[in-house]
Amino acid sequence: MKHILQMKNITKRFPGVVANDQISLDVIEGEIHALVGENGSGKSTLMNVLYGLFHADEGEIYVRGEKTTIDEPRDAINLRIGMVFQHFMLVETLTVAENVILGSEIRRGVRVDYQQAVAEVQRLAEEYGLNVDPQAKIQDISVGQQQRVEILKALYRGAELLILDEPTAVLTPQEVEDLIEVMNNLKAQGTSIIFITHKIKEVLAVSDHVTVLRRGKKIGTKATKDTDERDLAEMMVGRDVLLEVEKTPAQPKAVVFAAKNLAIKDERGSERVRGIDLEVRAGEVLGIAGVEGNGQSQLVEAIAGLMPIHGGTLQLNGRDISRQTPLERKQSGLGYVPEDRHRRGLILDYSVADNLILGFHGQEPFVRYGFIRSDRAIQDYAVKLVESYDVRPPEPQYKAASLSGGNQQKVVVAREFTRTPSFLICAQPTRGVDIGAIEFIHKQIIAQRDQGAAVLLVSAELDEILSLSDRIAVMYNGEIVTTMPAEEATEKKLGFLMLGGQPEDYSDANEGGVLDEVES
Repeated sequence: MKHILQMKNITKRFPGVVANDQISLDVIEGEIHALVGENGSGKSTLMNVLYGLFHADEGEIYVRGEKTTIDEPRDAINLRIGMVFQHFMLVETLTVAENVILGSEIRRGVRVDYQQAVAEVQRLAEEYGLNVDPQAKIQDISVGQQQRVEILKALYRGAELLILDEPTAVLTPQEVEDLIEVMNNLKAQGTSIIFITHKIKEVLAVSDHVTVLRRGKKIGTKATKDTDERDLAEMMVGRDVLLEVEKTPAQPKAVVFAAKNLAIKDERGSERVRGIDLEVRAGEVLGIAGVEGNGQSQLVEAIAGLMPIHGGTLQLNGRDISRQTPLERKQSGLGYVPEDRHRRGLILDYSVADNLILGFHGQEPFVRYGFIRSDRAIQDYAVKLVESYDVRPPEPQYKAASLSGGNQQKVVVAREFTRTPSFLICAQPTRGVDIGAIEFIHKQIIAQRDQGAAVLLVSAELDEILSLSDRIAVMYNGEIVTTMPAEEATEKKLGFLMLGGQPEDYSDANEGGVLDEVES
C-alpha cells in the first residue's frame, strides 16, 4: 500500500482561531479519498495548505514518500498536484482548448500552436472519458462540461493527485452521475483524488476512504465500505442527526400567493422570466427545482420587491402587491430568506440584535410614538431569538460578520420566521450551511407550513426539494415546465426536466444509477 500523500500534524492558525489542529491525512496511490465535515471544520484550509495557498504553522508534507515544502501553487503543480475549485476560473470568451493551455501554451516559434493544443486536449479528453469539444467556447457549454475543462486543465499540467472542492454543488443529478463516472475513469488511469463534499450519499457512492474533520480536528478515517450515512453524520456533527425530514401530509387551504402571466427582465433588458403562472396555498410547501441561471433568482427577487416586473401581476392574500415596496410587502405578510445572505439578508457591520429587527424596526415593540425605544427592548427580543434558534455564540451584541455562515443563516431565518408570515420565500435556505444547521432549518420550515404559512422553496439541492416540498414546479429557461405532487417526483425525473426535457418524454427506464444503488 503506497502513499501518494502524507500530511502529518498540520496546524494552521488564524487570528482567534485554530483552523487546523494537528491534522494528519494519508492518501493511497490510485484511490478516491473523501474529506468531509461541517462548515468551518477545516477541510478547505487543509487543502489550501496542500496547494500552497496557505502556509502551515506546524506539520510536514510528504509526496510520494519525499518530504517537501509547498510555498505556492506552482510548487504543488510541479509536484503533480492539481486543484479544481468550487468556483471555476475560466475565461468565458475563450475556447475549451485555449482555457486548458492558458499559461502553459504550446508554441511553434513565438506563436501559439493552437491546432496542436486542440489535438492534445482532445487526446486527454478521450483518455480520461471527459467528453467535451476542445473548440467550443466556455460560454456555450454547460456547467458540468465547464467542470470537465477545469479537470482537463489540471491533467494537462500533469496532475497525478487531484483535489476536487465541492465539485457537485452546481450539478444536476445526471451531471453528478457523469462526474462519478469521470472520477472512476481517472482512478482507473492511476489518478488519486481528494474529494471534498458535504453530500454523504456521494461519499458512499464513489470513495475508497473517508476522513472526517470537526472544528479543526481530525475525528477519524474509515474505509468507506465500513461506514454508512448515519455513522458519518454523527462523526461530522458529534451527535445523532435526523437525516430524513419528519412531516405529516400537508393540509393546503386557500391560495395565499399568486403570480399571473409574470414576466421579468434583468438590468440589461434580457427576459429572464416569461409567462409564469404560480399559486402557493396556506399550509403547503411549493418547491421550485431548476439548474441555477434559469430565472429562479429573478423570480424570487421580483416577488420580494427587489426587481421590477415587466408584465403580469403578483397577489398576496387577495391584494395586488405588484407595485408595493419591499417594506410594504413585508407588512402585507411576506417573509424572505434570500439566497445571498450577505448581499440581501444581513448588514454585516451591524450587531446580531440589530439584524434581527431589520424590516421591523419601525414597529412595536421597538418604537413608541415614532421613536426607537431603548436598546433594552431590542436586546430582550434578540436574546429570546438567539436562544430559540440556537445562534452561536449566543451574544446578540456581536457583529453579524463575526458569525460562521451557518449561524448567519440562523439569524436571517430567526428574523423572518418569528414574524409568522402568511407567505414565506426560502431561497437556497441551507446554502453553505453544515449538516446540523440544515436539520434545524428544515424543521423550522415545516413548522411554518404546519402553522399555516404558504412556503415557496427554491433550492439547488434536489434532496432538499424532495424532502420538504408538497408540490414541485420545475423551471427551465425562465418558464415553468410542469408542476407535480412531490410523491410523483424523483431526482432523475427532475434532472431530466431541469435540462429542458418534456414530461411526456420521460420514461421510468431513465431511473437508476450509482446514487440510487447507495440508497438501496
